[in-house]
Amino acid sequence: MTTTTLDVAGIDDLLSPQEKDVRSSVRQLCAERLDPFVADWFERGEIDDPRGLAKDLGGLGLLGMHLEGYGCAGMSAVEYGLACLELEASDSGVRSMVSVQGSLAMYAIWKWGSEEHKQNWLPRMATGDAIGCFGLTEPDAGSDPASMRTRARQEPSGDWILDGRKMWITNGSIADVAVVWANTSEGVRGFVVPTDTQGFEASAITHKMSLRASVTSELVMDSVRLPATSALPHVRGLKGPLSCLNEARFGIVWGVMGAARSAVRVAVKYAGEREQFGKPIASFQLTQQKLVEMELEYTKGTLLALHLGRRKDLGTLRPEQVSLGKLNNVREALEICRTARTVLGASGISLEFPVIRHANNLESVLTYEGTVEMHTLVVGQAMTGIPAFR
Repeated sequence: MTTTTLDVAGIDDLLSPQEKDVRSSVRQLCAERLDPFVADWFERGEIDDPRGLAKDLGGLGLLGMHLEGYGCAGMSAVEYGLACLELEASDSGVRSMVSVQGSLAMYAIWKWGSEEHKQNWLPRMATGDAIGCFGLTEPDAGSDPASMRTRARQEPSGDWILDGRKMWITNGSIADVAVVWANTSEGVRGFVVPTDTQGFEASAITHKMSLRASVTSELVMDSVRLPATSALPHVRGLKGPLSCLNEARFGIVWGVMGAARSAVRVAVKYAGEREQFGKPIASFQLTQQKLVEMELEYTKGTLLALHLGRRKDLGTLRPEQVSLGKLNNVREALEICRTARTVLGASGISLEFPVIRHANNLESVLTYEGTVEMHTLVVGQAMTGIPAFR
Protein backbone atom coordinates (compact mmCIF):
# COMPACT_ATOMS: atom_id res chain seq x y z
CA MET A 1 0.00 0.00 0.00
CA THR A 2 1.34 3.46 -0.94
CA THR A 3 1.72 5.94 1.91
CA THR A 4 2.32 9.67 1.69
CA THR A 5 3.57 12.30 4.12
CA LEU A 6 3.30 16.07 4.17
CA ASP A 7 6.30 16.41 6.52
CA VAL A 8 9.03 14.35 4.89
CA ALA A 9 11.79 15.81 7.08
CA GLY A 10 9.87 15.41 10.34
CA ILE A 11 10.08 19.09 11.28
CA ASP A 12 7.09 18.68 13.61
CA ASP A 13 9.32 16.65 15.93
CA LEU A 14 11.30 19.83 16.62
CA LEU A 15 8.27 21.71 17.95
CA SER A 16 6.96 21.70 21.51
CA PRO A 17 3.34 20.80 22.31
CA GLN A 18 2.60 24.46 23.08
CA GLU A 19 4.05 25.57 19.73
CA LYS A 20 1.88 23.00 17.96
CA ASP A 21 -1.17 24.22 19.88
CA VAL A 22 -0.54 27.81 18.79
CA ARG A 23 -0.17 26.66 15.21
CA SER A 24 -3.40 24.65 15.37
CA SER A 25 -5.37 27.55 16.82
CA VAL A 26 -4.22 29.90 14.06
CA ARG A 27 -4.89 27.28 11.38
CA GLN A 28 -8.43 26.81 12.68
CA LEU A 29 -9.08 30.56 12.57
CA CYS A 30 -7.71 30.69 9.02
CA ALA A 31 -9.87 27.75 7.93
CA GLU A 32 -13.00 29.42 9.28
CA ARG A 33 -12.38 33.12 8.79
CA LEU A 34 -10.08 33.39 5.75
CA ASP A 35 -9.90 30.38 3.45
CA PRO A 36 -13.54 30.39 2.28
CA PHE A 37 -13.39 34.08 1.36
CA VAL A 38 -9.85 35.19 0.54
CA ALA A 39 -9.86 34.25 -3.16
CA ASP A 40 -12.95 36.41 -3.63
CA TRP A 41 -11.32 39.27 -1.72
CA PHE A 42 -8.28 38.97 -3.94
CA GLU A 43 -10.36 38.94 -7.11
CA ARG A 44 -12.36 41.99 -6.02
CA GLY A 45 -9.33 43.74 -4.52
CA GLU A 46 -11.24 44.40 -1.32
CA ILE A 47 -11.46 42.75 2.11
CA ASP A 48 -14.93 42.42 3.57
CA ASP A 49 -15.00 44.19 6.95
CA PRO A 50 -11.25 44.60 7.58
CA ARG A 51 -11.89 46.09 11.00
CA GLY A 52 -13.93 43.05 11.96
CA LEU A 53 -11.12 40.84 10.71
CA ALA A 54 -8.64 42.77 12.87
CA LYS A 55 -10.82 42.14 15.92
CA ASP A 56 -10.99 38.43 15.15
CA LEU A 57 -7.20 38.32 14.85
CA GLY A 58 -6.87 40.31 18.07
CA GLY A 59 -9.33 38.02 19.82
CA LEU A 60 -6.93 35.12 19.27
CA GLY A 61 -4.04 37.21 20.57
CA LEU A 62 -2.25 37.51 17.23
CA LEU A 63 -1.73 41.28 17.22
CA GLY A 64 1.55 42.14 18.88
CA MET A 65 1.60 38.55 20.11
CA HIS A 66 5.38 38.53 20.69
CA LEU A 67 5.34 41.69 22.83
CA GLU A 68 5.13 41.72 26.64
CA GLY A 69 2.58 43.62 28.68
CA TYR A 70 -0.11 46.15 27.71
CA GLY A 71 -2.56 43.39 26.80
CA CYS A 72 -0.15 41.63 24.45
CA ALA A 73 0.12 37.85 24.52
CA GLY A 74 3.87 37.66 25.24
CA MET A 75 4.41 34.57 23.13
CA SER A 76 7.77 33.32 21.90
CA ALA A 77 9.41 34.23 18.61
CA VAL A 78 8.88 30.70 17.30
CA GLU A 79 5.19 30.81 18.21
CA TYR A 80 4.88 34.15 16.43
CA GLY A 81 6.68 32.68 13.42
CA LEU A 82 4.38 29.68 13.28
CA ALA A 83 1.38 32.03 13.41
CA CYS A 84 2.80 34.02 10.48
CA LEU A 85 3.33 30.79 8.53
CA GLU A 86 -0.28 29.73 9.00
CA LEU A 87 -1.63 33.18 8.16
CA GLU A 88 0.37 33.38 4.95
CA ALA A 89 -0.67 29.87 3.99
CA SER A 90 -4.05 31.56 3.64
CA ASP A 91 -2.83 34.83 2.12
CA SER A 92 0.19 37.14 2.28
CA GLY A 93 -2.08 40.16 2.58
CA VAL A 94 -3.60 39.00 5.85
CA ARG A 95 -0.19 38.16 7.26
CA SER A 96 0.88 41.67 6.21
CA MET A 97 -1.97 43.16 8.22
CA VAL A 98 -0.78 41.30 11.31
CA SER A 99 2.90 42.11 10.68
CA VAL A 100 2.31 45.82 10.20
CA GLN A 101 0.05 46.04 13.22
CA GLY A 102 2.27 44.07 15.58
CA SER A 103 5.85 44.18 14.33
CA LEU A 104 5.88 47.70 12.93
CA ALA A 105 3.29 50.03 14.50
CA MET A 106 2.90 48.32 17.88
CA TYR A 107 6.58 47.43 18.18
CA ALA A 108 7.62 51.03 17.45
CA ILE A 109 5.38 52.27 20.26
CA TRP A 110 6.35 49.39 22.60
CA LYS A 111 10.09 49.81 22.01
CA TRP A 112 10.52 53.55 21.54
CA GLY A 113 7.34 55.20 22.80
CA SER A 114 6.53 56.95 26.04
CA GLU A 115 4.51 55.28 28.77
CA GLU A 116 1.60 57.47 27.72
CA HIS A 117 1.89 56.22 24.13
CA LYS A 118 1.95 52.62 25.32
CA GLN A 119 -0.98 52.91 27.70
CA ASN A 120 -3.05 54.85 25.20
CA TRP A 121 -2.56 52.66 22.16
CA LEU A 122 -1.15 49.19 22.80
CA PRO A 123 -4.08 47.59 24.69
CA ARG A 124 -6.55 48.70 22.01
CA MET A 125 -4.24 47.67 19.20
CA ALA A 126 -3.72 44.24 20.76
CA THR A 127 -7.46 43.54 20.62
CA GLY A 128 -7.89 45.01 17.14
CA ASP A 129 -10.09 47.82 18.43
CA ALA A 130 -7.50 50.26 17.10
CA ILE A 131 -5.58 49.70 13.86
CA GLY A 132 -2.11 51.04 13.22
CA CYS A 133 0.06 51.71 10.19
CA PHE A 134 3.75 52.49 9.71
CA GLY A 135 4.76 55.43 7.53
CA LEU A 136 8.33 55.09 6.28
CA THR A 137 8.39 54.42 2.51
CA GLU A 138 7.93 57.41 0.20
CA PRO A 139 7.41 57.81 -3.55
CA ASP A 140 11.11 58.65 -3.97
CA ALA A 141 12.61 56.95 -0.91
CA GLY A 142 12.38 53.17 -0.70
CA SER A 143 15.67 51.36 -0.13
CA ASP A 144 17.28 54.66 0.93
CA PRO A 145 15.07 55.88 3.79
CA ALA A 146 17.65 58.50 4.80
CA SER A 147 16.59 60.45 1.71
CA MET A 148 12.99 60.80 2.89
CA ARG A 149 11.40 64.16 2.16
CA THR A 150 8.85 64.12 4.97
CA ARG A 151 9.82 66.83 7.43
CA ALA A 152 8.86 67.76 10.96
CA ARG A 153 9.79 71.10 12.49
CA GLN A 154 9.28 72.09 16.09
CA GLU A 155 7.79 75.47 16.91
CA PRO A 156 8.72 77.56 19.95
CA SER A 157 5.52 76.33 21.62
CA GLY A 158 6.88 72.78 21.42
CA ASP A 159 4.33 71.64 18.84
CA TRP A 160 5.56 69.74 15.80
CA ILE A 161 4.44 70.56 12.25
CA LEU A 162 4.56 67.52 9.97
CA ASP A 163 4.59 67.67 6.16
CA GLY A 164 5.12 64.93 3.59
CA ARG A 165 3.86 61.85 1.75
CA LYS A 166 4.19 58.15 2.36
CA MET A 167 3.41 55.39 -0.16
CA TRP A 168 2.57 51.68 -0.10
CA ILE A 169 1.38 51.84 3.49
CA THR A 170 -0.45 48.72 4.65
CA ASN A 171 -3.56 49.45 6.77
CA GLY A 172 -3.17 53.17 6.04
CA SER A 173 -6.71 54.12 5.06
CA ILE A 174 -8.33 52.12 7.87
CA ALA A 175 -5.82 53.03 10.59
CA ASP A 176 -6.61 54.90 13.79
CA VAL A 177 -2.97 55.73 14.43
CA ALA A 178 0.07 56.10 12.18
CA VAL A 179 3.68 55.84 13.27
CA VAL A 180 5.28 58.31 10.85
CA TRP A 181 9.01 58.82 10.39
CA ALA A 182 10.32 62.22 9.35
CA ASN A 183 13.55 64.17 9.06
CA THR A 184 14.03 66.83 11.72
CA SER A 185 16.84 69.12 12.81
CA GLU A 186 17.80 66.30 15.21
CA GLY A 187 17.81 63.64 12.52
CA VAL A 188 15.09 61.07 11.80
CA ARG A 189 12.32 61.01 14.44
CA GLY A 190 9.19 58.93 14.79
CA PHE A 191 5.78 60.43 15.56
CA VAL A 192 2.58 58.88 16.88
CA VAL A 193 -0.11 60.47 14.73
CA PRO A 194 -3.83 59.91 15.34
CA THR A 195 -5.31 59.68 11.86
CA ASP A 196 -8.17 62.05 12.68
CA THR A 197 -5.66 64.89 13.13
CA GLN A 198 -6.37 67.85 10.86
CA GLY A 199 -4.20 67.80 7.74
CA PHE A 200 -3.72 64.02 7.74
CA GLU A 201 -5.27 62.15 4.82
CA ALA A 202 -5.05 58.53 3.70
CA SER A 203 -6.37 57.11 0.44
CA ALA A 204 -6.42 53.54 -0.80
CA ILE A 205 -4.07 52.54 -3.64
CA THR A 206 -5.94 50.61 -6.33
CA HIS A 207 -5.05 48.79 -9.57
CA LYS A 208 -2.73 46.40 -7.74
CA MET A 209 -2.10 42.94 -9.14
CA SER A 210 -0.51 41.74 -5.89
CA LEU A 211 -1.60 41.83 -2.23
CA ARG A 212 -5.11 42.53 -3.41
CA ALA A 213 -6.57 41.11 -0.18
CA SER A 214 -4.81 43.86 1.74
CA VAL A 215 -5.40 47.55 2.37
CA THR A 216 -2.57 49.54 0.78
CA SER A 217 -2.59 53.32 1.02
CA GLU A 218 -0.94 56.67 0.43
CA LEU A 219 -0.56 59.03 3.36
CA VAL A 220 -0.50 62.79 2.87
CA MET A 221 0.39 65.14 5.72
CA ASP A 222 -0.21 68.82 5.12
CA SER A 223 0.86 71.00 8.06
CA VAL A 224 -0.24 68.38 10.58
CA ARG A 225 0.10 69.96 14.02
CA LEU A 226 1.12 67.56 16.78
CA PRO A 227 1.88 68.14 20.47
CA ALA A 228 5.47 67.83 21.66
CA THR A 229 4.53 64.53 23.31
CA SER A 230 3.73 62.94 19.93
CA ALA A 231 7.42 62.30 19.17
CA LEU A 232 8.80 58.88 20.15
CA PRO A 233 11.15 59.92 22.97
CA HIS A 234 13.60 57.04 23.12
CA VAL A 235 15.20 56.91 19.67
CA ARG A 236 16.90 59.20 17.16
CA GLY A 237 18.05 58.35 13.66
CA LEU A 238 17.39 55.42 11.34
CA LYS A 239 17.95 52.96 14.19
CA GLY A 240 14.29 53.50 15.05
CA PRO A 241 12.57 52.45 11.82
CA LEU A 242 15.22 49.85 10.95
CA SER A 243 14.73 48.07 14.27
CA CYS A 244 11.03 47.81 13.50
CA LEU A 245 11.69 46.53 9.99
CA ASN A 246 13.89 43.81 11.41
CA GLU A 247 10.97 42.62 13.55
CA ALA A 248 8.69 42.49 10.52
CA ARG A 249 11.29 40.74 8.37
CA PHE A 250 11.50 37.96 10.92
CA GLY A 251 7.78 37.31 10.43
CA ILE A 252 8.27 37.28 6.67
CA VAL A 253 10.97 34.61 6.96
CA TRP A 254 8.32 32.34 8.44
CA GLY A 255 5.27 33.62 6.62
CA VAL A 256 6.42 32.95 3.07
CA MET A 257 6.98 29.31 3.97
CA GLY A 258 3.23 29.16 4.53
CA ALA A 259 2.59 30.26 0.95
CA ALA A 260 5.17 27.70 -0.17
CA ARG A 261 3.58 24.91 1.85
CA SER A 262 0.17 25.73 0.42
CA ALA A 263 1.55 25.51 -3.12
CA VAL A 264 3.35 22.22 -2.46
CA ARG A 265 0.26 20.58 -0.98
CA VAL A 266 -1.98 21.74 -3.80
CA ALA A 267 0.53 20.48 -6.38
CA VAL A 268 0.83 17.05 -4.73
CA LYS A 269 -2.94 16.66 -4.50
CA TYR A 270 -3.53 17.84 -8.06
CA ALA A 271 -0.79 15.60 -9.45
CA GLY A 272 -2.37 12.60 -7.75
CA GLU A 273 -5.78 13.31 -9.25
CA ARG A 274 -4.99 14.66 -12.71
CA GLU A 275 -4.70 11.86 -15.26
CA GLN A 276 -2.89 12.01 -18.60
CA PHE A 277 -1.98 9.09 -20.83
CA GLY A 278 -4.11 6.85 -18.62
CA LYS A 279 -2.46 7.49 -15.26
CA PRO A 280 -1.98 10.27 -12.66
CA ILE A 281 0.68 12.79 -13.60
CA ALA A 282 2.24 12.14 -10.16
CA SER A 283 3.41 8.82 -11.60
CA PHE A 284 5.68 10.54 -14.13
CA GLN A 285 9.31 11.04 -13.15
CA LEU A 286 9.53 14.67 -14.25
CA THR A 287 6.49 15.58 -12.15
CA GLN A 288 7.91 13.81 -9.13
CA GLN A 289 11.16 15.71 -9.61
CA LYS A 290 9.24 19.00 -9.45
CA LEU A 291 7.41 17.91 -6.32
CA VAL A 292 10.62 16.81 -4.63
CA GLU A 293 12.49 20.01 -5.53
CA MET A 294 9.63 22.05 -4.06
CA GLU A 295 9.64 19.97 -0.88
CA LEU A 296 13.41 20.30 -0.55
CA GLU A 297 13.33 24.09 -0.69
CA TYR A 298 10.30 24.29 1.60
CA THR A 299 12.06 22.05 4.12
CA LYS A 300 15.29 24.04 4.04
CA GLY A 301 13.45 27.35 4.34
CA THR A 302 11.35 26.16 7.27
CA LEU A 303 14.39 24.78 9.08
CA LEU A 304 16.17 28.11 8.55
CA ALA A 305 13.15 29.98 9.94
CA LEU A 306 13.06 27.69 12.97
CA HIS A 307 16.79 28.15 13.55
CA LEU A 308 16.42 31.93 13.44
CA GLY A 309 13.40 31.73 15.72
CA ARG A 310 15.34 29.77 18.33
CA ARG A 311 18.14 32.35 18.12
CA LYS A 312 15.64 35.19 18.57
CA ASP A 313 14.19 33.50 21.65
CA LEU A 314 17.72 33.20 23.03
CA GLY A 315 18.45 36.86 22.28
CA THR A 316 21.27 36.03 19.85
CA LEU A 317 19.63 36.86 16.51
CA ARG A 318 21.59 39.39 14.43
CA PRO A 319 20.19 41.62 11.64
CA GLU A 320 22.28 39.98 8.91
CA GLN A 321 20.83 36.62 9.90
CA VAL A 322 17.32 37.96 9.37
CA SER A 323 18.46 39.29 5.97
CA LEU A 324 19.80 35.83 5.11
CA GLY A 325 16.43 34.31 5.95
CA LYS A 326 14.38 36.92 4.13
CA LEU A 327 16.59 36.75 1.04
CA ASN A 328 16.46 32.96 0.80
CA ASN A 329 12.94 32.18 1.89
CA VAL A 330 11.04 34.72 -0.21
CA ARG A 331 13.02 33.83 -3.31
CA GLU A 332 12.53 30.09 -2.82
CA ALA A 333 8.84 30.44 -1.92
CA LEU A 334 8.27 32.34 -5.15
CA GLU A 335 10.08 29.67 -7.16
CA ILE A 336 8.03 26.96 -5.43
CA CYS A 337 4.80 28.72 -6.43
CA ARG A 338 5.99 29.10 -10.01
CA THR A 339 6.88 25.40 -10.19
CA ALA A 340 3.55 24.42 -8.63
CA ARG A 341 1.83 26.47 -11.31
CA THR A 342 3.47 24.31 -13.99
CA VAL A 343 2.27 21.14 -12.24
CA LEU A 344 -1.28 22.47 -12.32
CA GLY A 345 -0.96 23.48 -15.97
CA ALA A 346 -3.68 25.85 -17.11
CA SER A 347 -5.53 25.33 -13.82
CA GLY A 348 -2.58 26.99 -12.12
CA ILE A 349 -3.71 30.44 -13.26
CA SER A 350 -7.22 30.00 -11.83
CA LEU A 351 -8.22 31.46 -8.49
CA GLU A 352 -9.97 28.16 -7.84
CA PHE A 353 -6.50 27.19 -6.64
CA PRO A 354 -4.31 29.40 -4.41
CA VAL A 355 -1.08 29.04 -6.39
CA ILE A 356 -1.23 32.06 -8.72
CA ARG A 357 -2.54 34.23 -5.88
CA HIS A 358 0.41 33.25 -3.70
CA ALA A 359 2.85 33.82 -6.58
CA ASN A 360 1.44 37.28 -7.28
CA ASN A 361 1.54 38.19 -3.58
CA LEU A 362 5.13 37.02 -3.22
CA GLU A 363 6.22 39.42 -5.96
CA SER A 364 5.41 42.19 -3.47
CA VAL A 365 6.95 40.39 -0.52
CA LEU A 366 10.14 40.00 -2.55
CA THR A 367 10.41 43.80 -2.65
CA TYR A 368 8.98 45.09 0.62
CA GLU A 369 10.87 45.08 3.92
CA GLY A 370 14.12 45.20 1.94
CA THR A 371 14.70 44.22 -1.67
CA VAL A 372 16.78 41.25 -2.84
CA GLU A 373 19.58 43.69 -3.61
CA MET A 374 19.59 45.28 -0.16
CA HIS A 375 19.57 41.98 1.73
CA THR A 376 22.29 40.64 -0.56
CA LEU A 377 24.49 43.58 0.38
CA VAL A 378 23.72 43.19 4.09
CA VAL A 379 24.87 39.57 3.96
CA GLY A 380 27.81 40.56 1.76
CA GLN A 381 28.96 43.12 4.30
CA ALA A 382 28.69 40.53 7.08
CA MET A 383 30.90 38.18 5.05
CA THR A 384 33.52 40.66 3.87
CA GLY A 385 33.36 43.53 6.33
CA ILE A 386 32.98 45.91 3.38
CA PRO A 387 29.77 47.94 2.88
CA ALA A 388 28.85 48.10 -0.80
CA PHE A 389 25.59 50.04 -0.65
CA ARG A 390 26.89 53.14 -2.44
